[in-house]
Amino acid sequence: MTQGAGQGPEAERTATLRDFRVPGYVNETGPYAPGTHPGDVVPPLDDVYPEGYPDGYTPTQRDLPVIHRGDTLQTPVQPAAGPAAQPGNGPGPLYVVGDVHGYFDELVAALREQGLIDADGHWCAGTARLWFLGDFTDRGPDGIGVIDLVMRLSAEAAAAGGYCKALMGNHELLLLGAKRFGDTPVNSGAGTATFQAAWLLNGGQKTDMDRLQDHHLQWMARLDAVEAVDGYLLVHSDTTAYLDYGDSIEAVNDTVRETITRNDADEVWDLFRKFTKRFSFRDEGGADAVRSLLDTYGGTRIVHGHSPIPYLLGEVGSEDGEEGTGPVVEGPHIYADGLAIAMDGGVTMAGKLLVRQLPLET
Repeated sequence: MTQGAGQGPEAERTATLRDFRVPGYVNETGPYAPGTHPGDVVPPLDDVYPEGYPDGYTPTQRDLPVIHRGDTLQTPVQPAAGPAAQPGNGPGPLYVVGDVHGYFDELVAALREQGLIDADGHWCAGTARLWFLGDFTDRGPDGIGVIDLVMRLSAEAAAAGGYCKALMGNHELLLLGAKRFGDTPVNSGAGTATFQAAWLLNGGQKTDMDRLQDHHLQWMARLDAVEAVDGYLLVHSDTTAYLDYGDSIEAVNDTVRETITRNDADEVWDLFRKFTKRFSFRDEGGADAVRSLLDTYGGTRIVHGHSPIPYLLGEVGSEDGEEGTGPVVEGPHIYADGLAIAMDGGVTMAGKLLVRQLPLET
């Protein structure tokens, strides 16, 4: 376990809450556009929060829009030559992957484009190191397929002298909670809620739940929440809420795992709620928020997923429903005085699934 390089000054441990309501779908008749999530029966929002929403984003609201990709043309991607070999016996090049959200085909194409897997989908990058930043399921069509691929690549990369590892995102907690606790009421801080309702509202796929097996649950429950590699602090969410769980990387990861192991619905809900917070690094004071994490856990830059780049830039996805429209994302977004790197390209908004080598080419 890589631990933080030092402990800085005590930081304020309340993450910034911001309004994250999103534009509704055109001609929408329910929590999701017809056909977006086949087979899901989603309770009306008013049934979840009859007393009304509190100020700011809550995880029982629909979080992000899913722009239906339709039968888009899939262009074959030629694999790159592969990661350059490193001199001596040192570690191979470092890659990070943003939020996948069940878009299996897009993930395979992006990994091939970077030369990390071959035409048959097997690891071909030797000693390269690959980190997924979390959120493997929900919204997209094949979250379980994504998890199976990551688990297989982890074994193949290790056999080749590299590695493929993953962090826990808020949607891993959401799926774990929906499976374990279902409709058990939890104290959401704004009335009664359930994991099942929150999962459906935030893109839960019936096909994923039907295919979910014990080994998937065990794998998700053991994922780390924070890691430090080559001077980068890797997290899923752009929030300072990690500081609530420990003053070292090891302490945070142990606390998160212990919370999940205790299997208390309210405790897991509180963990999920904090992992859904976002935008702490974006506005005034954002650089200081990043520094509070770097000072505590080590590193010179933070790399995160969770908040799609179009939203960090104040843009939104297509609202007219036209095929082929949506946000234009060319690559990661560097902000907060250059201290933060955002990797969620907004694949659920017809954006881009990002796989990039660190350090970034300028």
